[in-house]
Amino acid sequence: QRNRGRLRIIGGQWKWHTLYFKGGSDLRPTPDAIREKLFNWLAPIIEGACCLDLFCGSGALGFEAASRGATQVVLVDNNRQCYEEINKNRVRLGAEQIRVYCEDALDWLDRSNQNFDIVFLDPPYNSDLARRSIARLDGHKLAPGTMVYVETERRLKLTYPKNWEELRRGHAGQVSCRLFQVTLSDQSNCLI
Repeated sequence: QRNRGRLRIIGGQWKWHTLYFKGGSDLRPTPDAIREKLFNWLAPIIEGACCLDLFCGSGALGFEAASRGATQVVLVDNNRQCYEEINKNRVRLGAEQIRVYCEDALDWLDRSNQNFDIVFLDPPYNSDLARRSIARLDGHKLAPGTMVYVETERRLKLTYPKNWEELRRGHAGQVSCRLFQVTLSDQSNCLI
């Protein structure tokens, strides 16, 4: 069974434009209420930002960031259908600041040496990918000031690096979201 759907961009230059998506049954775009909350949090820094959306799925977070003025947005997902739909949406909107990679997110991160102002981390639920991604991002040596958004199922308990300062947190239904900022501290936490 294929999951076909549509969602609307909430704000910015493409406000109310529709994104179409399809993929596996585990594809669950970030709910509107959470997206609105997140981009209210990011409003002071989104303009001109360079963003990374790992496990991008529908691409909703990346398109929302680009719509609100991010100058570069990198989307990574290993689902070929998601990749193709994102590219169709990108062409339709003329979103030249968006680049899409159809690859394993953690492998892509290992090879990347690019710095980002904002990282969106919303891996599939009921997997170990949130924990593994946080450990990998911590090892990626994110620059001080980098914002990291983590979205998981509400019941999941995670350990975060010591130099990630939690700025905000919220919930909607079974979804939990947190916004961190990487601090100057050089000490990292070994996550097992």
